[in-house]
Amino acid sequence: MSRLFGTDGVRGVANHDLTPDLGLALGRAAGFVLAPGGGRVVTGRDTRLSGPMLEAALSAGLCSAGCEVLLGGVLPTPAVAFLTLAEEAAAGAVISASHNPVPDNGIKFFSPEGVKLPPDLEEAIERAMTSPPTDLPVGAAIGRVEPLEGGTDRYVAHLLDSVDGPLDGLEIVLDCAYGAAYSVAPRVFKAAGAKVHALHDEPDGSRINVGCGSTSLALVSEAVVERGADFGLAFDGDADRVLAVDERGDTVDGDRIIALSAVRLSAQGKLHNNVVVSTVMANLGFRRALQERGIEVLSAPVGDKHVAHEMARSGAVLGGEQSGHIIWARHSSTGDGILTGLQIAVAVSTATEPLSRLAGLYSSFPQVLINVEVGARDALAGAEGLWSEVQAAESSLGDDGRVLLRASGTEPVVRVMVEATEAPVAQRTAETVADAVRRHLAR
Repeated sequence: MSRLFGTDGVRGVANHDLTPDLGLALGRAAGFVLAPGGGRVVTGRDTRLSGPMLEAALSAGLCSAGCEVLLGGVLPTPAVAFLTLAEEAAAGAVISASHNPVPDNGIKFFSPEGVKLPPDLEEAIERAMTSPPTDLPVGAAIGRVEPLEGGTDRYVAHLLDSVDGPLDGLEIVLDCAYGAAYSVAPRVFKAAGAKVHALHDEPDGSRINVGCGSTSLALVSEAVVERGADFGLAFDGDADRVLAVDERGDTVDGDRIIALSAVRLSAQGKLHNNVVVSTVMANLGFRRALQERGIEVLSAPVGDKHVAHEMARSGAVLGGEQSGHIIWARHSSTGDGILTGLQIAVAVSTATEPLSRLAGLYSSFPQVLINVEVGARDALAGAEGLWSEVQAAESSLGDDGRVLLRASGTEPVVRVMVEATEAPVAQRTAETVADAVRRHLAR
């Protein structure tokens, strides 16, 4: 079979690619691999219409493997990671397609440590799906489904424990994207003392991410400016990431969130080894601004699980991506949009400057991204002629730019990214490299 797991679990159009049959088979295989002999598995989902259908199928598969399913219902993805740890469960499972459109859904798993699975475990689950056990549990050995009592309350308490300063006097706009943050986010920020204006705070799976949330910031930006709020936060469908807008309505992306947070933690002596982790996509302006302040930036491949791995290796306490997946290792094992929003709020409430100043630590280098359709994206690594042309392009930019090529994990494309101090130079160089990719890796 072709590889089922992608960069963030198994995803597809619900009831077309990701069917109940597949969900059942996946649950059974995951149960045998992650909880051999039975064990507890914490589950949660976002608000999508297909969520209950896939939840039932996944739960049936896990029970077929002898697992005890602790049904969390609608929960943010990081809540499932937290509760997996808190329950000392064998695994966690989330039914969500994050920021994807309404018809999509997905299934991803957490280890007992509350982190996403490494490739070897994903491959083991896929192998178990192709050769399912025939000796299934029967009688009292069959698993069962139980409600996870008090899961949301425990997660809220956990989030509030991370707040080390009052939010009294702050006025914040929250865009909950009709997703898993719909009730938790407003509740937490109000409990922490902030005045909250909530947008799209209903569990409406027919509108999740539609013109709202972290993929569409226009409405939250408009609301912040109209209300004169201090800033706004926009979550994605499963609330594992967040983007902010400052008091002027300007976007504060993941790079800038990491930068302002790193500077604050460093000043407090809380940034272990003065190191943060970002991805290869992080802007050069971001890297230079932190380096000038004595903070080292380590790079990981794109994907929050790669960031988490590098953080564990280096001992970093802060890391994340431009997209708003931010990991606070002292408080969470995975990216948490609500937790990140609280940390932004604390930074603003304890500073004498607005968010626009806190986030304005650097000027971003102009960045151009071109997706080139290719016949064999896997041939990128061995295309020596292409890499010679890339090296020539990098030499022409010198220290004032860079070229990045990477094969997409989900599409037949190679992504060409170029940064330079001047936008025309970045555009021209990106087009030159893209042409080289087409010549060397033609369809």
